[in-house]
Amino acid sequence: MSDDRIVAICADDYGLSYGVSIGILEALDAGRLTAVSALVNGPRWPAMGVELRRRCRNADVGLHFNLTLGRPLGPMPTFTSEGSFPPVTTVVRLALRRKLPLAEIRAEIDRQLDRFETVMGRAPDYVDGHQHVHGLPGVRDALIEALAARGLAGRVWLRDAGDELHRIVLRGAHAPKTLALALAVQGLSSGFRRAALRQGFVTNEGFSGHSVFDPGKDYARAFETYLRAPGRRHLVMCHPGHVDDELRAQDWVTVTREQELAFLLSPRLPDMLEERGLRLARLSEVCPHPSPDGGRMSEATPQ
Repeated sequence: MSDDRIVAICADDYGLSYGVSIGILEALDAGRLTAVSALVNGPRWPAMGVELRRRCRNADVGLHFNLTLGRPLGPMPTFTSEGSFPPVTTVVRLALRRKLPLAEIRAEIDRQLDRFETVMGRAPDYVDGHQHVHGLPGVRDALIEALAARGLAGRVWLRDAGDELHRIVLRGAHAPKTLALALAVQGLSSGFRRAALRQGFVTNEGFSGHSVFDPGKDYARAFETYLRAPGRRHLVMCHPGHVDDELRAQDWVTVTREQELAFLLSPRLPDMLEERGLRLARLSEVCPHPSPDGGRMSEATPQ
């Protein structure tokens, strides 16, 4: 079956809080997600990871690599001088100045991969980053190197948070703030796909879902724009969940998570996909992979 009209819907932040995790599981059980990105450095991961493993038969599960929320899994004396990860603004600034302690970050990548694998019993289907840190200069090279060292090239796909400029403009022209955010991420992650491909990794082709998390906006209307001009292996990012005190203590994105979850569980989503001739798919089913003889890339056939 051709994969030129497929879309994957990926829920970020699984493991952030109990309410967020339960909301994502509800959308997963309803068949509205084909990817779930897991935060593994917090206290929710071991128990919630076991539940995710039990219920993820129809979705890819990925590591949501984290450098900006909570505490690392091991010592990072330079990067986390006060014990907690710095804010994303600091991480971006250090990355652009080429001042990140990459040896410490590489060690943390391995620790988070190990914690994912201990609970899930296998390597992730893909890897992305909380607040897109995986695409930052330096971080992306450390991540790709760590995955390659584990023999995961050609076995996992990587999230490319950028897209073709004309597609970004088509989706975001109605909302200047959203367009600006998408373009900013595009600039920071420029070159990520090339770096991944050089080492034998594949990525999604087409990405949307950038949001300003404004509870006054109509999320269904925004989601419709995410489906415009899809790439061949299009990935839509979302942040569903239930609000609880645990979430409020960690993140300012609250009310919109429940709005996103309500949309995902509503009949509006399948209707929207049908109107556009799109079908939900796992990207692990449709991403190209190296042929057995190590030759040119070939397309996987969806099951």
